[in-house]
Amino acid sequence: MDPRQRPRLLEIIQNLRERITEARGNGWLGEVEGLQVSFDAAMAKLNSLKRAPTDGRPQLVDLGMPVFTDPASPPRPGTGQPELRV
Repeated sequence: MDPRQRPRLLEIIQNLRERITEARGNGWLGEVEGLQVSFDAAMAKLNSLKRAPTDGRPQLVDLGMPVFTDPASPPRPGTGQPELRV
């Protein structure tokens, strides 16, 4: 997400808070649940913005090491399928 969109994201979060309060006040439990899902997603985006580097460089992601379940049959290059042995 573009860090310049942070003010808009904060507006969305505030709006969701107000809508959740209104829905609770009116007893619209299904609406509260749906709004809560959106609120949680918006907060997750805000938290990811806080962790993002501020110098404009893309953030690195650790993909981990691949795990092979059968050491006798490594995957064929480019297919992800075990090698067929005859």
